[in-house]
Amino acid sequence: MKKEILDRIKQLGGNIDNVKGNSLLEDLPSITFDTVLYQRPTDTPWATAQEEEPIYGIGDFINENEALFKENKKAFYDKIIQKYFRLTEEGFGQMFWQAYPFTPFKEGTEDYKEWNDEFIDEETDLSEIIKVTNNPTPDFILLVTSYGFPDNFYITLSDPDPENPTLFGTDHEVFFREVTNEGNLEDFLKTFMTKEELLEIVKKRIES
Repeated sequence: MKKEILDRIKQLGGNIDNVKGNSLLEDLPSITFDTVLYQRPTDTPWATAQEEEPIYGIGDFINENEALFKENKKAFYDKIIQKYFRLTEEGFGQMFWQAYPFTPFKEGTEDYKEWNDEFIDEETDLSEIIKVTNNPTPDFILLVTSYGFPDNFYITLSDPDPENPTLFGTDHEVFFREVTNEGNLEDFLKTFMTKEELLEIVKKRIES
């Protein structure tokens, strides 16, 4: 993978110490996170990025801790980081680093036993993947999951650019019957906020 990708993963809280640079199959599962991931707000048809909460519910949390903000700003900002940047399943709109293989086409694997019948079903649509990889039966890595739509993000091990592979999104309700091209991994990682970037957004809004 590109150095820029590994640098960004580290900035987002990932441990890249065990990355050897041999292959995506070895390197991605060797990366671990002790925190969840949050995508920064973007403009939508109903609100601008500035009007959106950077993390779901953080406005209420800020209001509840107004006294601490007035008394000790550093402690207040530390409390925000402690609450949100941890491995929690409480719903804040976060995403989760997974990075494990998914092999519905590889005979002899558990994924093949469980999923191959569905993947050879005519309703499965891998056309977006085939456009990029020219491979109708790829091995995958499930990279990230989320509470949103799509809720699963995969790369393929046959990606023509293993230094910066393409992500594909699908949802558990339309699992690989609908697949979207989510762009390359470097750009995808740039959509997430580091701790410092979140605090910059919060400070700009409550201290201005």
